[in-house]
Amino acid sequence: MQASQFLVTSTKRPPACSPLVPNPAHHRLTAASSTVRFRQISAVAAPPKPKTHSMPPEKVEVFKSLETWATQNVLPLLKPVEKCWQPQDFLPDPTLPFSDFTDQVRALRERTAGLPDDYFVVLVGDMITEDAIPTYQTMINTLDGVRDETGASSSPWAIWNRSWTAEENRHGDLLRSFLYLSGRVDMLMIEKTVQYLISAGMDPGTENNPYLGFVYTSFQERATFISHGNTARLAKEGGDPVLARICGTIASDEKRHESAYARIVEKLLEVDPTGAMMAIADLMNKKITMPAHLMYDGHDPRLFAHFAAVAQRLGVYTAHDYADILEFLIERWGLEKLEGLTGEGRRAQEFVCGLAPRIRRLQELADQRAKKLKPPLVKFSWIFNRELSL
Repeated sequence: MQASQFLVTSTKRPPACSPLVPNPAHHRLTAASSTVRFRQISAVAAPPKPKTHSMPPEKVEVFKSLETWATQNVLPLLKPVEKCWQPQDFLPDPTLPFSDFTDQVRALRERTAGLPDDYFVVLVGDMITEDAIPTYQTMINTLDGVRDETGASSSPWAIWNRSWTAEENRHGDLLRSFLYLSGRVDMLMIEKTVQYLISAGMDPGTENNPYLGFVYTSFQERATFISHGNTARLAKEGGDPVLARICGTIASDEKRHESAYARIVEKLLEVDPTGAMMAIADLMNKKITMPAHLMYDGHDPRLFAHFAAVAQRLGVYTAHDYADILEFLIERWGLEKLEGLTGEGRRAQEFVCGLAPRIRRLQELADQRAKKLKPPLVKFSWIFNRELSL
């Protein structure tokens, strides 16, 4: 699931490569009984103020009524275990005679020799994000109406969450093993970062609300697909076709998972257009906060921001990708042509459908300003405290 990076803005000034999505002007939605103020938009925010169980209790029945639909339309996007790839399919074979095994490890290291440190920082950040899968399963299991009530529930929502987690679990396992064998990174600092991240948890602002939860996962899985696809491209260009295949295979999983979550939101837009449209607007207003935003290695309190800045500079995941994803989902869900909305729903529709062009315009201005600034140097513990330009 979680390899992609959304971006943290500096409290002082963005570095030249700052993966910043600029902030459009305030936009206000006024309902008959309340006013919803759409705030400034950037690619990553600090964790939102906690709000829980925001979905009206009667809407739990929406998800109950969709269980048969989910069985027929969501669960088929899972793969049977026997048809899934496994990490060992891509790694040196430890059952070979020792000399043959070490030859395979040596070949792996020779292939990675041409890849720069900044590439490994991005690959490590992706791996750490993937490795925190227990947090993501926990988060989805907080959503009202779709949680796994027993730990082994036969509900299609619970089956999906457990099986999705099992598929995602392979991603971190494979990348961690590859990085360990490469000898290019400090595994002790990486392991500490994973433990810190899982201990910190996450709060993406989904409020125990499955409307928000499935919008969030739709956006986030699309971002992950883009990120892993770009690490695959860079690995191929850097002379490692095996690592390119690894990253590309993970990206393919993320694309399939994105399809499942986007399909759920599409169904919610059909059965409850205003409720789903308001959820999309709410989450885009709060900004998509990625699951690894609390990343920490025991030394750098802005580790995620620095990692994301390197990803932006390499073109692995950028602020422009954020706008691309929004435009993709607007088209995928047919939001511009969505009908049957209340007045409040139409205002949410207007906000969401007009957001991407504003993000792009303001990002262009931010890019121009950043070019005039000297990028700072930052040490990364993952690569033995060597410095990289942001």
